[in-house]
Amino acid sequence: MHIRSLSFLHDAFPSVKCYPFSLEVFRKTDRLEFSQPVTFFIGENGTGKSTLLQAIARACSIHIWEEHEGLKDPDNLWENRLHQFLRIEWTDGKVTGSFFASEIFRHFAEVIDTWKSADPGCLDYYSTGSPVLKSHGQSHMSFFATRFRRKGLYLLDEPENALSPMKQLELLQLLGELSRRGDVQFIIATHSPILLAFPAAEIYRFDASPIRKVAYEETDYFRIYRDFLNNRAKYLEDL
Repeated sequence: MHIRSLSFLHDAFPSVKCYPFSLEVFRKTDRLEFSQPVTFFIGENGTGKSTLLQAIARACSIHIWEEHEGLKDPDNLWENRLHQFLRIEWTDGKVTGSFFASEIFRHFAEVIDTWKSADPGCLDYYSTGSPVLKSHGQSHMSFFATRFRRKGLYLLDEPENALSPMKQLELLQLLGELSRRGDVQFIIATHSPILLAFPAAEIYRFDASPIRKVAYEETDYFRIYRDFLNNRAKYLEDL
């Protein structure tokens, strides 16, 4: 693993009244360990999984494309500074990587399309063909299949958002193919029971404090989808 562990520096937290330091899961979790090439963060919206994923990116000097910087809370000086209070333990030194979030990828794809006018070779690094000429899901998979083939740390925030179930299975196969090489590590925030089924993946649950590992069958995603598919009439009877 490129990242062996991360620790929360609780004693240095600047204020427990300001987000994200106000989140109980960060105040009551000491350490997360990574022993598999694929790790998932799960939890309801607002539990902190995407916030931590972004903090890991910043702590690892991985750039985050931000299209809507003007929407940040001007009164909270600490909103994007969780990374300053994390300790990252590397196995063999820092590696490069990338941060992916589907909500900002379209803007990133437009930038790549602009770059290719001056440097057509950039598509060999980021995509197979212009990403803006593909559907949202196709452009995502083109980026994954091209960019992730390089050694590095890859942080993905809900990559399933634009992917059909079939494309999610395709991403699952890609994760398996790449992780067998031994030079890539993925940390993924997701709501997808398909992606969570990745064999031997570590799953960290953010819905209760402290953050803890759970088995696939213990996740709400597995249970809810299973129960719905087995007895959907129960869930639809009041509609």
